[in-house]
Formats: sequence, structure tokens, C-alpha cells
Amino acid sequence: MKTLSEPSALEIKEKKIYSQWGLTDEEYRMIEEDILGRMPNYTETGLFSVMWSEHCSYKNSKPILRKFPTSGPQVLQGPGEGAGIVDIGDGQAVVFKAESHNHPSAVEPYEGAATGVGGIIRDIFSMGARPIAILDSLRFGELDNSRTKYLLDEVVAGISGYGNCIGIPTVGGEIAFDPCYEGNPLVNAMCVGLIDHQNIQKGQASGVGNSIMYVGAKTGRDGIHGATFASEEFSQEEEQQRSAVQVGDPFMEKLLLEACLELVLDHADILVGIQDMGAAGLVSSSSEMASKAGSGLVLSLDDVPQRESHMTPYEMMLSESQERMLICVKKGAEAQVKELFKKYDLDAVTIGKVTDDGLYRLYHHGEEVANLPVDALAEDAPVYEKEAKEPARIKEFKELGQYQPVITDPNEVLLDLLRQPTIASKHSIYETYDSQVQTNTVVRPGSDAAVLRIRGTEKALAMTTDCNARYIYLNPEIGGQIAVAEAARNIVASGGQPLAITDCLNYGSPDKPEVFWELKTSAEGISEACKVLGTPVISGNVSLYNETDGQAIYPTPMIGMVGLIEKQQNITTQEFKEAGDLIYLLGETYEDFNGSELQKLQLGKIQGDIEHFDLTIEKESQQIVLAAIKAGVVASAHDCAEGGVAVALAEAAFPKGFGLDVRTTMTTAQLFSETQSRFVLTTSSENKAAFETIVGEKATLIGQVTTEKRITIQASDGKIDVATQVAYRNWKEAIECLMK
Repeated sequence: MKTLSEPSALEIKEKKIYSQWGLTDEEYRMIEEDILGRMPNYTETGLFSVMWSEHCSYKNSKPILRKFPTSGPQVLQGPGEGAGIVDIGDGQAVVFKAESHNHPSAVEPYEGAATGVGGIIRDIFSMGARPIAILDSLRFGELDNSRTKYLLDEVVAGISGYGNCIGIPTVGGEIAFDPCYEGNPLVNAMCVGLIDHQNIQKGQASGVGNSIMYVGAKTGRDGIHGATFASEEFSQEEEQQRSAVQVGDPFMEKLLLEACLELVLDHADILVGIQDMGAAGLVSSSSEMASKAGSGLVLSLDDVPQRESHMTPYEMMLSESQERMLICVKKGAEAQVKELFKKYDLDAVTIGKVTDDGLYRLYHHGEEVANLPVDALAEDAPVYEKEAKEPARIKEFKELGQYQPVITDPNEVLLDLLRQPTIASKHSIYETYDSQVQTNTVVRPGSDAAVLRIRGTEKALAMTTDCNARYIYLNPEIGGQIAVAEAARNIVASGGQPLAITDCLNYGSPDKPEVFWELKTSAEGISEACKVLGTPVISGNVSLYNETDGQAIYPTPMIGMVGLIEKQQNITTQEFKEAGDLIYLLGETYEDFNGSELQKLQLGKIQGDIEHFDLTIEKESQQIVLAAIKAGVVASAHDCAEGGVAVALAEAAFPKGFGLDVRTTMTTAQLFSETQSRFVLTTSSENKAAFETIVGEKATLIGQVTTEKRITIQASDGKIDVATQVAYRNWKEAIECLMK
């Protein structure tokens, strides 16, 4: 049955209406000639267009993703389900995944960010896990215009609005600012959950005659073609697709979460499979569940709970209304499920059943409106080997050599760097998040990684998000390695053993050979680092077409990582603990200014190649730090990142207002070098001998923590001498000042 406004199959073909939905001529031909042997109708064309979008099918990125290491003795579930799962011993596991919500957040920043959080939470509890933490990774243009300030305000409000209401702590994250993100901000959200091994669920619909049930909120017209929308570029000229942005309700999601977990824990005998209705809504969840089980499905769309009148099959199937899940239950158990969800005031409606014919059939008002092979939607999207071409800038950067900064007043340089938004305190942002709800948060936002205790055990989990996109822009392969290494350094500095990663691969258009080369080459770097550091990729997503008016963002593969702290007494933070503690720098320092905060500050841009990074040295440094922490001889640990040693020392002094007295053979410029694989560590004088036995030649004693309340660093050619309070104020107030 077709409504008056829907074009016929012939019109779709002749007027190429499919191309407005992201299907190419060749893809339409495949559907018509190779798969169906007839022209697809309006609804069927819509189903293919979303399921074959990059967002759902990974058609441009699959060849790259296949290269990631995805298994290891700790991995219980790798990519392919709602989220990845890693064993943490004693029959327990940690479940985590990250997702991007970039395009919706550029158009409707509050709802875009809020529904990004809602969606990633559903991915976690669809696995049977209880969500325990949210982290984010955000990118914006410079804070020198009202648009960027508005985006930052609204995105942060959306994240806190959803997370605070649903009662899951937002415990960590990272934010960076660069001009390339002005038209296309990045909003990546990560969720972490806990599960007992026996409760792990899969998203599958198996068992002929078993029921497909729709649970949660009603379906509306919001978010239609959200997956296609996320797979195309922006233009300032066009009115952006606001209808492609969903609207979230955290209170409804809280009810859905509790109802689904009760179903998983107390009714495992009747539950066959469960999956979130995320990107591409009902069509993706249902077709993927059937495809994974090798079965078919019949769905009756008249039974889908709707909150708007006269919805067409096309609208119902493609809607991305939030707070909805699809479950497969044993035949005869439907009443039990209804009863359970009724307790939470939620719809639970049987909308179809499992068949054994491998077909995906939809009925509406008694008529068949779609009849397709289920695998054609979920599995058979074409896979493209795109052309990759090294951008001209890479060769130019290699020829430039190392940038040499000019330091006339080292005090001023330190204060300038502390005021840079990427380095400056993010307290005005994370203080809007409830990081303490559920009362398991041991290390709150502001240290290298967030840490949550696991109740009833000695264990804790460290978690972080990280990526320095500038390094990847200069050298995608080494930059990709560094992104993983930096995340692992955050975990190690907190006392954790890195376990695995999730990622959000944010890039420009893969149709441009230079962008595809960035994606391919940085993925090779990420793979290599994951192999060396023993952190397989267990989940993630790809977000391409992050461009505005043809200008791509920096390649930004955000790395989310979780680590295990075996004993809570090993939890370590970055701030100095006692006056008199000895300060050590672990790792070599070179002249590494390309891509640095200092280069951006002085040149107004970044350029050059990345040098002096070695994964073997990185791994060794991390192992030494972790061994020293486990031996109980480390008072504080902080990795050296943006702004170099001088900034790392200042950040460690700030929380308790200490001073420091450091003497080093480095030049004043090298104090701001961003050489990798380095940590600032402190130990008490009584632990000095034991500490030095573990770190050996790798660490150098450079000074001590003082009560002087001055940051004093004597270099070979000059000196930094600034009151801790002055430096702290510059660092703490920078973003608030810029936002005003």
C-alpha cells in the first residue's frame, strides 16, 4: 500500500530519488538486478539506503577495520555486538563502547549530545551490563566566536542533562580546540558497564516461531534518515536537516534500563536476544538480529507503538526515536514480558516472529510492503576499496625539520600555555556533570584517568579517552600509535593495567583519496600500538564526512581505554602529595615541537613531522611505572602531554597548592617539548632507594616538592619562577574568561 505522497518504484528509478538518500546508481542497480530481480518500492529503497550507509554498513572502512587486532585472552566479546566485553577475573567483566554524534550535535547541539549519551548507554545494557560510567571526547573550533561558545555550552548541557538525570556518573573525558572543527564539532561519548559472565547477551533473533517484541518509547518521526545524515558532508548554505536529529528522554531511558536488566537477570530462560534501536532504528536492529542468527523475520507494522498519526512503513522503519529496544523471546512468554514492562509503565508489544526462510517481510494494513533477503540489508552492502593518496603536505612536512621556538621570557611562555584552552582547566565544564552518583567514583575528572571501585572486591577500573589529532595530521601512522600510547599512559599513571580499546574514527570524506589515506595510515598506526601494548580493539564506530564546505577536520581517531587496577591501594593520582617528596622525570627529552601547543602558540599553525617515538620504549616505560606503583613506592604519577614537562609539573602542583624546586640540564625550550613516553613521578625520601632500584637509569631525579608555593625550574639557559597561585589562576580561569 503506498500513500499519496510516496513515489512509485518507477519514479524512484527514473527520477533517481534514491540518490537523495545516499545510494549511488550502481548500488541501486545491484539492488534491482542482482538482489531483487525487480524495482524496489519506496519502503524497500529506504531500508537499503540506511542499511547501506557508511554509518551502518562501514562500506568504506571495512577493509581498514579488518586489520585491527580484536582478540586476546581477556576478550570475551569483540566487535560485532552492541559493545565489547573484557574479562576482569572472578567471573566479572567490563563492557564498553564509544559512539560519535557529530552531525546531530552540529545542528542541534543539546539534543545531539544528549541522544549521543542515551544511545551509547543502551549499547551497554543491551549486552546485559549495568552502566557505571560515561566519558566524552569533544572537539570545537577556537573560543573566539559566539557560534563555538554556543556549541560548547549546549553540548556540555546536553551531556550533563542526560547523564545526570539517568543517574550514571560522567567521570572523565577530554576537550581540544582547533580551527578545523569550527563548522563540524566532534561529540564522542563512551559508556562503561559491569557484568557477570553468565549474564552476557547477544543481539540475535533465532528459533522459528519465537516472538519479536518492541519495548520502550513510542515511535515518532524524529531521526528519520539519521544514519544517512551522519554519512554526508555539511554545507553552510543548506538548511541543515533538523528532522534527522532525535530527541531524548533520560527518565524514560532509566525505566527502560531497569526493565531490560530485570529481564536479563530474572528471566534469562525466556530471553533469546536483545538489541538497541540505534542508528537506522527498527530496520537495523531487526535485520541485524535475524542476520546474525541466520533466520528470517515477519513484522506487522500496524502493531508498532506510534506517537504520531498516519505514519508510513518507511517512517516507522527509519525513525530513530530514542529509548527503544527490540527483543526476541520464546514463543508463549509474551505475557510475562508485557507484565514486567508494565511495572515500569513501558510498552512491550509483539510486532513479529522469527522464520526460517532468510527473508525480511513487512506488513502494513494487511498488505506486504517489503520482501527482501535479510542478509541483503545486514550483510551484503558493497565494500569499497577507496583510492588512497598521500596528501602533498606530508612530504612538505618531512622536509621542514624540527620547529625551533624562541623563548625570551620562559615565565610568560608557561602562563601563555596554561591559558591555551586545550591545556587550561576544564573544571567549569566537568563540574556541571555529576561524577559521584552511584558513589563508586574514586578519582573524579581532572586527573589522568577516572577510577571507579568495583564494590565487594579489591579491584577498580581506570578509564580514559584520548587523542592528539595534531600529531595525526602531521604524521598519521605515528600519530595513530601515539593516540593509543597516550591513552595507555593515562591508565598506567592511575595504577591500571591497560586491557583493550574502543574507538571513534572521525575523519573527512573517504571519497577524497587524501582523507582515505589518512584513515588507512592512522589505522595502521593504531593497530601496531594495540599489538605492542596488548590492547585489542573490542568495539567502536566510524564517523566519516566530517567536512564543512569541503574543509575536513583533522583526522581524529579518539581512543577510549579501560584498565584494571588489581588492588585499590594502587590507585594513583597526578597531584603532588607531600612537601619534601622527590620529583623524577622518566624518559628522554628531545626537541619535539612539531604539532605542539608551543608551535601553535608561536606560529599560529602546526607543521613538520613527528620524530622520536618508539613503541618498544613506550611499553618499557609503562611497565616500569606500573611496577613502581604496585611496589607502593610512587606517591604521584602524571604523564607528560601537551605543553611538556613544565605544564605537567604545574598541573601536579595545583590541586594542593604546593611549590616545586627543579633543576635540569634541559634548555628552557625543552621544558615545553612534547616528546612522548615520559612521566613525572614523585616518591618519598624514605622510598627513594626502593624507587630507584625499580626505575634504574630510566628516570632522573630533577627536584622536590616544596611548601614555598612557587614553581621554580632552573634550566641550562634560563629559569621559570612563578608563584603557584598565579599560574593556577591563569590555568583555572582561562576557559571561563574566553566564554564571557
